[in-house]
Amino acid sequence: MKKFWSILLASMMILSMTACGGSETPASSSSSEAAPASSSEAASSEAASASSEAASSEASAETADVPTMPDVSNVDMAALDAQIDELAAKVTLANEGKLVMGTSADFAPYEFHILDNGVDKIVGFDVALGQAIADELGVEFEVKDISFDSILMELNAGTIDLGIAGFSPTPERMAAVDMSCLYYTGGQSLMIRKADADKYTGLSDFGAGKSVGAQTGSIQEGLAKEQTPEAALVSLQTVPSIIMELKSNKIDAAYIETVVAEGYVKTQDDLMILCEVPFDAEGSSVAVKKGNTEMLDFVNAVITKVVANGDMAKFVEEANELSTQAAG
Repeated sequence: MKKFWSILLASMMILSMTACGGSETPASSSSSEAAPASSSEAASSEAASASSEAASSEASAETADVPTMPDVSNVDMAALDAQIDELAAKVTLANEGKLVMGTSADFAPYEFHILDNGVDKIVGFDVALGQAIADELGVEFEVKDISFDSILMELNAGTIDLGIAGFSPTPERMAAVDMSCLYYTGGQSLMIRKADADKYTGLSDFGAGKSVGAQTGSIQEGLAKEQTPEAALVSLQTVPSIIMELKSNKIDAAYIETVVAEGYVKTQDDLMILCEVPFDAEGSSVAVKKGNTEMLDFVNAVITKVVANGDMAKFVEEANELSTQAAG
């Protein structure tokens, strides 16, 4: 009887984790015989078809279940470990024997560079999560540092196996890739120079004549366009570049993830957080190539494990400590 209930619980967990991952099957298209069309008609038809497919993809993403944190209130760790082993056997990698994680290592404490005995290393709680996933697969782990706005393209091109870079599961991203359960939840903030504290009270103060910074291709860039549409937007590839622009008075404010902003405030006496920025999808997911349900299910199971056993909380705590030391 105990074995029966363990099997039943494992089956229920599979269904739960697949749902929170939000994986989708790409929409198929059908064709019917028709009379030959002119080249202009064909081009018009192809354009209309492409537009329809794009709209359908976006609509599917918008109606798909938004990933949430896994429910770990009643997790049977033995059953979960057995499930992880079973799912691992189904995972295929771009390079056999190696899991390659794509990230943009300029986003402490998620991922960032440190010097460890003179050796450059990429660390952070995203990296620790990637290592945990590789360990459960029993393979080598490699971190590939690339520009933030290139990660999803490389993922779907098959040059990396996972994208882990503080990705929030937005409808646009869910249309392009599959997103796992959330492994971390946080907020968004607007940073200013402390010397300007008397000038501003909130987002409404950043209209025409003001400038705000955000990372190219990020959630923060979208928030800047949405929340302060009249302000001049300065988009840069890295968060440190945005902070440098803010500190040197080249921009008036910067949209930064709250946990990242808090790290800068601890080490930069001239900066402060002005306010929280309203945002519906507060949390981070692992990006998986579209349609790779085997990898998605496996990643969801590992996320459930590290959240349930407390490892994820340790990853975050250790990364925060490291980022403070590195900045200091």
